[in-house]
Amino acid sequence: MPDHVDHLLAQWAVERPDLDVSAMGVVGRLARVQRLVEAELRTTFAAHDLDASSFDVLATLRRNAAAGGLTPAALMRSAMVTSGAITQRLDRLEERGLVQRSPSDADRRSVLVQLTEAGRALVDETLPDHVATEDRLLAGLDAEQRELLASTLRTLLEHLGDEA
Repeated sequence: MPDHVDHLLAQWAVERPDLDVSAMGVVGRLARVQRLVEAELRTTFAAHDLDASSFDVLATLRRNAAAGGLTPAALMRSAMVTSGAITQRLDRLEERGLVQRSPSDADRRSVLVQLTEAGRALVDETLPDHVATEDRLLAGLDAEQRELLASTLRTLLEHLGDEA
């Protein structure tokens, strides 16, 4: 069944038959999927009084709980944002009592960010809804299709220089 992107590609085929616009089919669909996914995730996070950025920070800290906290720089690398953006996020989360910053035992010039009990509880409460939303969004794909899509996107991200 043709989608919106197929319609655009057909228009370009008429107007510019000299160009191979097949890449638009992939990039256009990725962009449309991103918008739809972000809208659904926004709704899920809003139900827990969070936004995607705040959840990202809290979830990163939760995944790294055994480390005893992360530096703002480590959080910044994980979230791929600027130092100013991570500072603002941490300020907001600290004001809400979800994270705490304390001097590092290893290096007093450095700060460690840790989840508070309230922050941990909020992540643990939000995570099942987040996973359920993602599962619902991917319900149109079977397990084999999900793995193929994940593998293909991993290859594309590697080609584009995205690193772990």
